[in-house]
Amino acid sequence: LPPMLRTREVKKTEIILITPDRGMTGGLNSNILRTAAEFVAPLGGEFSVLAVGKKGRDFMVRAGANVRAVFTDIDDKPSITEITPVAQLAMNAYTNGETDSVHVVYADYVNTTVQRPVVQQLLPVIPAQLRPQDAVGYIYEPNPLEVLGQLVPRFIEIQIFHALLENIASEQSARMVAMRAATDNANEMIGDLTLVMNKARQESITAELLDIVGGAAAVEA
Repeated sequence: LPPMLRTREVKKTEIILITPDRGMTGGLNSNILRTAAEFVAPLGGEFSVLAVGKKGRDFMVRAGANVRAVFTDIDDKPSITEITPVAQLAMNAYTNGETDSVHVVYADYVNTTVQRPVVQQLLPVIPAQLRPQDAVGYIYEPNPLEVLGQLVPRFIEIQIFHALLENIASEQSARMVAMRAATDNANEMIGDLTLVMNKARQESITAELLDIVGGAAAVEA
């Protein structure tokens, strides 16, 4: 089997933590970071981090984690080449025995109001389990091991790229919802303050009228 399909006892784990660079995303950042923290808690410090995004970097640095590399300022419309260095670092660490498993943590976009934090295993790659009736004999050229040797790295890159795209979609959606809520709250506050101002103005006018009427009555008397 290619090295990235071989399993071994897990003593060290690496996580690719994908978070936004910016805030104003409601609870998205805290949810991703909480999920990452819960995942690494049982590992007892035997883990390293590839941080994609400033929020994840800052969190892991404050926690004293082993942050091997940081990738920030990724475009909102990224190309797969932007995550190639991330994938290469993770694959090299696994094939060189520096880590025994690699997981990616990100926010999976469900819909406009729901973004679900996910921990997904990347390495070792888990082959799909086919039912006997689904098994088909293929002829490979070159041999299957060479084909897998080329396909598996591309597969890992695509998995990380997919996680990045899901996270970007989640970020934009969460920010839109948060800003809409902030706008609605601001409009409500403006309405409340306008009512208070009008009430105070009316009370002031009424008081002035009473003073005028009272003064006129005193003069006539």
